[in-house]
Amino acid sequence: MEPISTADLADWCGGTLTGGAGGGPVGPDVVIDSRRVTPGSLFVAIPGERVDGHDYVAGAAGSGAAAALVSREVDADLPQVLVDDTVAGLAVLARNVVEDAAAAGLCVVGVTGSSGKTSTKDLIAQVLAASGPTIAPVGSFNNEIGAPLTAVGVDRGTDFLVAEMGARGKGHIAFLCSITPPRIGAVLNVGSAHLGEFGSREGIAQAKGELVEALPADGWAVLNGDDDLVWGMRPRTKARIASFTLGVPAADADLRVWASDVRSDELQRFSFTVHADGFVTDSAPVQLQVLGEHNVSNALATVAVGLAAGLELPLVASSLGAATPRSPLRMQLDERTDGLAVLNDSYNANPESMHAALTSLGRMRRSGGRLVAVLGTMLELGDASAQAHREVGSAAHAAGVDELLAVGDFGADLLDGFAASGGQGRYFSSKDEAGAYLTQTVGPRDVVLVKASRGMALETIADQLLADRGGDR
Repeated sequence: MEPISTADLADWCGGTLTGGAGGGPVGPDVVIDSRRVTPGSLFVAIPGERVDGHDYVAGAAGSGAAAALVSREVDADLPQVLVDDTVAGLAVLARNVVEDAAAAGLCVVGVTGSSGKTSTKDLIAQVLAASGPTIAPVGSFNNEIGAPLTAVGVDRGTDFLVAEMGARGKGHIAFLCSITPPRIGAVLNVGSAHLGEFGSREGIAQAKGELVEALPADGWAVLNGDDDLVWGMRPRTKARIASFTLGVPAADADLRVWASDVRSDELQRFSFTVHADGFVTDSAPVQLQVLGEHNVSNALATVAVGLAAGLELPLVASSLGAATPRSPLRMQLDERTDGLAVLNDSYNANPESMHAALTSLGRMRRSGGRLVAVLGTMLELGDASAQAHREVGSAAHAAGVDELLAVGDFGADLLDGFAASGGQGRYFSSKDEAGAYLTQTVGPRDVVLVKASRGMALETIADQLLADRGGDR
């Protein structure tokens, strides 16, 4: 944010100024971790389950913070803005910061979907950055704290803010849109993530569609024309429609983006020709650096966003081809010194992303090597959990997985699906046991996929494999 006075800060947060005497301006940095305080920054004291940020206000003052946002006054020598709820106060501040930057030309891009949000957000941010200063979250800062914390990073010189928007209930995305009102909104897909929260894919679509409802008439709704539930969101928006599709272009869109000549190398890096028509008619070759066929669709969404933002297709295509993975644990491919390849996609998992990762794994077999999948629980699927895990087990066999290692509460269902299709796998009660087994059995030509929901933290298995030097097997 632009540095502002403590009086303006209180106004922008909807709070009351109290505490120590006001010094210099506050900003540009806003932090919630006292270890990240910089001179002049605003420290937001957020109470949590284990620690309370109010206990660190004095320390933040000592590190150079110019003010603190608090829900109770603290004995510390710095100005404090007192609000009822610091998370809500942060949201109000972010809304005012974005509004101030929008008056100077800021364009907000919102991204949502059941899978691929973070990877696509990273692609969009790198493409837009080729045109002007761009702010985007690192990783998945897509909730009521992460989204405003990212938004306060903009100033009057920022051209683009890319806001990733997640939903765990009805109204969540609408709330995030109220903080960062989008001019461009991209809906990637509607899958089964959080099915236990919403009850059905239609319920998920209702929540995801809150993004397009928030768009202005002169904005753009970027919709996946290959997903019926996403394409069905068109009547819910006043904005112009941009479609992205694999193969055949969608009908009834103001801007259409699609791919032809899709192909991949042995590491599942895809190339294609991107086409656009509508207010622009052109085509260009694209060679992706990110892995997996699912990223072709994500890349097409990125092209549509770039064109809607006013960039020329050649610049969009070249920037997209130069884009690299920015958020870890998402289709992250590492190779051990002896040649073992580890595909670490352990940040999160749902049925759709599991199938996509297994498809990519199935295409990565190397001569003389095996394909091994270490799969854990997919959380928040509700009553559909057991069947969803059995279907993933079946998909692992269909992808050509030679050995399936299952970890977690639904490991038996993963193995049942794998065995029903003719495969043989192993169950491990802990990820440490699975990692120990793997280090003794994998070879230098093998490819290992590690994937589960975030709560499983299976990246430790990938780390264990890569730390092991292999040796003679």
